[in-house]
This record gives sequence, structure tokens and C-alpha cells, in this order.
Amino acid sequence: MTIFRTLAAGLGALALTLSAQAAGGAKHAHAPDDGWPFAGPVGQLEMDSVQRGYQVYREVCSSCHGMDLLSYRNLGEKGGPYYDPAYPNANDNPMVKAFAASDEILDPIPNDAGDHDYRPARTSDPFRTPYANKQAARAANGGALPPDLSVITKARGDGADGSGASYVFSLLSGYPDSDEISTRTGDDGLNVNYLRFNEEHLHGTLVQPAGQYYNPYFSGDTGAQWDGDPRHVPEGGFLAMAPQLIEGRVEYIDGTEASVEQMAYDVAQFLQWAGDPKQEQRKALGLPSILYLLLLAILLWFSYHRIWRNVDH
Repeated sequence: MTIFRTLAAGLGALALTLSAQAAGGAKHAHAPDDGWPFAGPVGQLEMDSVQRGYQVYREVCSSCHGMDLLSYRNLGEKGGPYYDPAYPNANDNPMVKAFAASDEILDPIPNDAGDHDYRPARTSDPFRTPYANKQAARAANGGALPPDLSVITKARGDGADGSGASYVFSLLSGYPDSDEISTRTGDDGLNVNYLRFNEEHLHGTLVQPAGQYYNPYFSGDTGAQWDGDPRHVPEGGFLAMAPQLIEGRVEYIDGTEASVEQMAYDVAQFLQWAGDPKQEQRKALGLPSILYLLLLAILLWFSYHRIWRNVDH
């Protein structure tokens, strides 16, 4: 009986999965044309890009998204984007100290009156959070809760192969261009935004709900807003985050041109590092460890046959 129940549950889950896929789904996230430098067992992050990505996070993403699992000092630790061998203790790194001091946070230690004051952050503090709590975050975003970005690349894919970073890259650079979105007056007299599709299997209009934005890489169901063939619905869904990356929004310190693709690439690499800050050391240690274990296995094999050569088995 237990076997039949397990089988029935599995078939039910499969049916739900297939129905969800049929209802919409999302485009498969893709990596940049040249791939990710950190992909593979010996790949390493491009630290210049990680530094630029942190700038994008500070100037664009941090207004809505926190990173509760990271502290400022992580930026200057070994393997971090601002690591400096002259400062083995990241708390002494002047650049990290400057980043922390430029943010004001609510001091967790109350003053003499029992109130909490704002003060410049220290290197030991977690990254500044944009909202006091989840309720405040929802109130400021029309009911939507901006996700924490500390491990977003792991939550959206396997961090080792870069699929999580590919999701971030594709989502941020995948919004329709503004010239593809038209406006018309709805039945209620209010203006509504819509996109017109005229592709091989997609012919129709997709209306964006008020306060929502279409993105083909965001999982969802666009069927209710689609007036074309219900058998062929545009991939993707609607999310509360408007397109954040526009040409030149960030003025990179190193002079790199801040195109949408470049900013999406850089912030995806930064978030890849944030999700696994020790990955460079881990990968650097991985290959020598494998070679050591392989050599040890060979020596053990020969030792075994040498020691037990005169013993019948």
C-alpha cells in the first residue's frame, strides 16, 4: 500500500510540474557569449569585474536588496575583491573602512536613553539593510518582498557551473526595450502598457498589469494577460522590479563603459563571489588535493601487493 501511495504522490507531482510548464515557464537563462571565467573546476573570478559589480550593487541594487550574510570586512579578506596583502586583517584595509563608513546603520546597542541611534558602519558590521523589517519592505514595494541577495546565485542555480549567475545576468539584461512597449487606454480609462508579439508561433498582445513588468526570464504565467493563441503563450512572467539597468547609470571608477550587458555581467560576478567568498581558495586547493590523493592511492596499491605478495588470497 505504501508503494502505491508513493507512486501516486510522484505521479501527482509530475502532473503539477507538467501543468506548470504548460502554463508558462521562463526562457532558459544563458551565460555571456564568452562564458563565465569562474566556471569549471579551476575557473577563477575576474576580480576587476567583481569590484565593478560591487559598485553596481551599492549604487543600484542596495536601495531595495540587502545582503544580510555579508559583512564589510569580507570585501577585504583573502579571496575578496578588495583584498590587499599589506592588510592581512581586513578590518585595517582603508578601502574597506571607507566603504563601511559611507553607510549609516542603526546601532544595535541602545544609548543611555534606551534609543537606537544611527552611526557610520564599521568593517565588522553586516551590509546595510535598506528596510527595518519585511513588513516595511513590502509596504515600500507594493506588497512585493525584495529577496536578499547574499546567496541568490546558489538559490537560482548551481553556483559551480554559473547557472545562478546566468539567471541574474539574463534577468537584468532581459527586459524588453522601452521602444517595444506601447501604451493605450484601457476599458477603465486608465493607461495600460502592452507588448505586441509577431513571431513564428506568437501572434498577439501581452498586457502588463499595473505595477508589474514583463521579463521572459522570470518564471510565471502570462496566460491571463495574453490575447493570442492560448496554446502559444509568451515565456516568462511579471515581477514588481522595474528595469534597473540603463545605459550609463553607473560611472565606473576604472572607466569601463557601463552598458546594460556590462553592468549585468559585473553584478552577476559580484553576487557569484558573495554566494561563495572562499571559492578561489577552494578551487586553488582542489587540484593539488586530487593529485595528492591519486598518488597516495597508487602508493597504497603497490604497498598492498608488496606486503601481501606471499600470502594466498
